[in-house]
Amino acid sequence: MNTFQQRQHDRRTRLEARAGKARSASQIAYTAAKQMASAIPSGQPVLAGHYSESRDRNYRERIHKRFGKSFALADHADELDRRAAAVGKGGISSDDPDAVAKLRAQLVELETRHDQMKRANALVRRDDRAGLARMGYKPDTVDKLLTPDFAGRLGFASYEINNSSANIRRIRDRIAQLEKIAARSSVEHQGEGYVYREDVDDNRALFIFDAKPAKDLRELLRRNAFLFSPTRSPNGTSAYVRKLSPAAISTAAWLRPQIDQLLAAC
Repeated sequence: MNTFQQRQHDRRTRLEARAGKARSASQIAYTAAKQMASAIPSGQPVLAGHYSESRDRNYRERIHKRFGKSFALADHADELDRRAAAVGKGGISSDDPDAVAKLRAQLVELETRHDQMKRANALVRRDDRAGLARMGYKPDTVDKLLTPDFAGRLGFASYEINNSSANIRRIRDRIAQLEKIAARSSVEHQGEGYVYREDVDDNRALFIFDAKPAKDLRELLRRNAFLFSPTRSPNGTSAYVRKLSPAAISTAAWLRPQIDQLLAAC
């Protein structure tokens, strides 16, 4: 299991544990509410005007709130289960060591699809049903391609072609960016009270402080997408990280003089 897979496994495990805890708390709240409700005789109304009215209404309201808490916790547990099941299925992560290979495979699919749409449109302009059939389109799809849409357009609409081109450019740019990052060596700069590191293996740019930074420095880091990472903060240190990218590197270079100034003023 590589580092990326371990992270995914750990995240899934944490979410599943939180779901189990929420579901357990839901059951406890439900049992308590049910036990409280059992003290009220079946069908017993609130006795309006009776000296017990206020106390009875408050008691019933507490029952209602406990049931509500139970149902809310159950819904939260279901949401955590859904998030746990979705880990690793949300697209291609830059942290994945196989990201470039997966993106290249995705690019081939997109380029093939793009070429097919352009070839199909050329056949549509010639009203070539046989050619469309040879491309593998079924008769109902051929009919649809040769039927004008609400704007009188035939074949694949221009926005579909344009969106396809944009997706291809986006994937190419991601591949180029990941290859550029992979070609770099890890970098480390020692500051006064902190270390700045570009960790290629971890795919992170990090500021690791000797101790918890002051509030104004923490806010500066957060505003620039450097977030606190407990798992990268051993022995009293305080690490603020973001994914390693050209934007992260340039932002870090811009931040370092400001960090030096803030720490010097402390």
